[in-house]
Amino acid sequence: MHPAVEITPYRPPLRERLVDLWRASFALGVGAPVPQPRDDHLRYFDEHVLDETRVHVALRDGELAGFGAFTPESVMQLYVHVDHLGQGIGSRLLELAKANSSGRLWLHTFVSNTRAQRFYERHGFDVVERGFEPVMQLGDLRYEWRRPGG
Repeated sequence: MHPAVEITPYRPPLRERLVDLWRASFALGVGAPVPQPRDDHLRYFDEHVLDETRVHVALRDGELAGFGAFTPESVMQLYVHVDHLGQGIGSRLLELAKANSSGRLWLHTFVSNTRAQRFYERHGFDVVERGFEPVMQLGDLRYEWRRPGG
């Protein structure tokens, strides 16, 4: 049995650990390292993610185990520490996004990230569009979810 996980709003002291978790989880899921330098990623987090979304973190025994960045319409980022995959943390974060949504959510994931695809499909998301992400030079999928009865 794993210790309990606390979902809480983001706090600035977690910034560097959060971006490192994001980069490691992304690399595992996509099968390629993040192409941008860490400093650029930190700047993107500060200037876009924090400004454009609500960020929540998952803490286990005070250690960062995952995070999600959401708007009422979208799941912009959802990453779980590679040592904590498959333990329900992503599901808890996604349920928070759904609960605070307008009744519909969209997101993108890469075609190569089959773990994410299985995860989102288990949680009621459907592929609605196939595309290509130019920075990573990878195919991507747009998923959508609608609240049942909504």
